[in-house]
Amino acid sequence: MKMMRWVVRGAAAFALMAGALALAADLQEGKDFRRLDKPQPVETGKKIEVIEFFSFSCPHCKDIEPILSAWVKKLPADVQLRRIPAQFSPVWTGTSKVWYTLEGLNEERLIPAVFTAIHGQNLRLDQDKAFFDWAVTQGLDRKKVEDMYNSFSVNGKVARAKTLVQNYNVQSVPNFVVDGKYTTDTSQPKRHEDVPPLLDKLIDKARAERK
Repeated sequence: MKMMRWVVRGAAAFALMAGALALAADLQEGKDFRRLDKPQPVETGKKIEVIEFFSFSCPHCKDIEPILSAWVKKLPADVQLRRIPAQFSPVWTGTSKVWYTLEGLNEERLIPAVFTAIHGQNLRLDQDKAFFDWAVTQGLDRKKVEDMYNSFSVNGKVARAKTLVQNYNVQSVPNFVVDGKYTTDTSQPKRHEDVPPLLDKLIDKARAERK
């Protein structure tokens, strides 16, 4: 009986793997995705890692945000999204601090409002006083925001983000990396609405390879 149970379990695992591979079979390397020359270690343990390299200062990141937010709500339990702000200019470094401040305060709900403030209202949230003033209008405690913004933790995460952008050789945003080895950054342009289905297929591929 024990032998039979192991056979059944093995067959079930094989079937799941075969199904995942079939779902990812229509992926075209070089067109839909690219393998990183130097795969990077993931920081999500047993979970499949999806990194979004982005910036609040990037209009394309603003446009894809509502699509990505809807996709994140449906992520499987074995997948985790990480957001890493790119810093291609001093302005982008300022908005990187905005992201890590909100993350540290568990106020990620304000992501859409940040994009609106920067791109719709032309507010200079890359400047600390402007960000603090704006944060108060969103119901946040100014002292807590200032303390988090200037904290060792936030400054350390900003520095770490710069290193990750270099390690992953990120040249543009939004850019997605799945499980430290597959990037959506290719020479073929993609519509924003096509990104979540592509990520789903790359997640299936990564899951099958892990097994």
